[in-house]
Amino acid sequence: MAAGGSLSRSERKAAARAELLQQEEQRDRRRQVSRIWRKPPAERSPEECQVLSESDDIVRELERRRKRRERLRRRQEEVCDEPEELKRKAIELAAAVRNAKHLVIYTGAGISTAASIPDYRGPNGIWTLLQKGRSIRATDLSEAEPTLTHMSIACLHKHNLVQHVVSQNCDGLHLRSGLPRAAISELHGNMYIEVCTSCTPNREYVRVFDVTERTALHRHHTGRMCHKCGSQLRDTIVHFGEKGTLTQPLNWEAATEAASKADVILCLGSSLKVLKKYPRLWCMSKPPTRRPKLYIVNLQWTPKDDLAALKLHGRCDDVMRLLMEELGLEIPSYDRARDPIFALAEPLRPGEEGTHSRKPVAPPPGTEPPREEPRQEPPREPPPPARPGGWLGRGCAKGARRRKSN
Repeated sequence: MAAGGSLSRSERKAAARAELLQQEEQRDRRRQVSRIWRKPPAERSPEECQVLSESDDIVRELERRRKRRERLRRRQEEVCDEPEELKRKAIELAAAVRNAKHLVIYTGAGISTAASIPDYRGPNGIWTLLQKGRSIRATDLSEAEPTLTHMSIACLHKHNLVQHVVSQNCDGLHLRSGLPRAAISELHGNMYIEVCTSCTPNREYVRVFDVTERTALHRHHTGRMCHKCGSQLRDTIVHFGEKGTLTQPLNWEAATEAASKADVILCLGSSLKVLKKYPRLWCMSKPPTRRPKLYIVNLQWTPKDDLAALKLHGRCDDVMRLLMEELGLEIPSYDRARDPIFALAEPLRPGEEGTHSRKPVAPPPGTEPPREEPRQEPPREPPPPARPGGWLGRGCAKGARRRKSN
């Protein structure tokens, strides 16, 4: 030992070598125990059984890991209720819908799988395939149409049985089903809508094509300009890791208000792994006895299952078909010729045709889609002349108009 109680260099090197050897021995021991532990008990030799008995801590850790993997595997499995059981649950759900004073529906990717739009966490979901190292194919969303579930929800709202819909989907199918804009909160945006955030209030442009062709995480400009002020338009999509700040189509204010009034919440096709992070949507500030009753329709486990008044293990279309039958309501058929997107859409101006290559949603051949009256623009003052040597910005133009009026 050197003076002052510190180790000499040779002693520190010896101590480090000893620590490395000990760690290597522990790794070898863990590998040996793991190899023996994976064997069926009947195939273990007496010597191997002795090794296990002398390694209780390693065996307990291996058991904890096995149980965790098994739990995760079970949660990813899709479970279907038997037809009789699903029918019984649908009758119970119908009673809850009839008696609800303020019913809010939360929807996830599972309601759009029938439209050939992949979900995220199902057996063939986007995240599932990526975790397995498999590639995912691009989906042509222009061919997607509102499903039986979308049309059922629009019908329930029309009959005042549903007050509001909070959706995590960006596919725009709720809008195309005929559900009014005021009745939808699209928390993660809408692929058919781009906005100008320089205009006050923000100016929306509904298109008949996917506006997200050039956009990505933290990169939202679509390549087109506002027809009113000339600023760059941006998409409305909220990616993972981003916080949505747009008023529309996210409509957070209406979603929060609807949740605060809800006495029943019906979750359709959502894993709830994202929604659970939004306490405002679950009225967590209220005592548990005053929170809305929760009904969940999903084939897989969700983090809210234990809190649900009823969990229906079935496909959304199957459950909604049973529900509408029990309520005595006819499910309207989707008619592409009357798709609301054609009436809401803002046509591209000359020169903008080359700003996208996505296939547009088109009406059936030989039909004329309904259209709203053209948007009336307020009369605009002619811009003041530009100063020599530079461009007159918007701020300068406002000042010039102010001086003129004085």
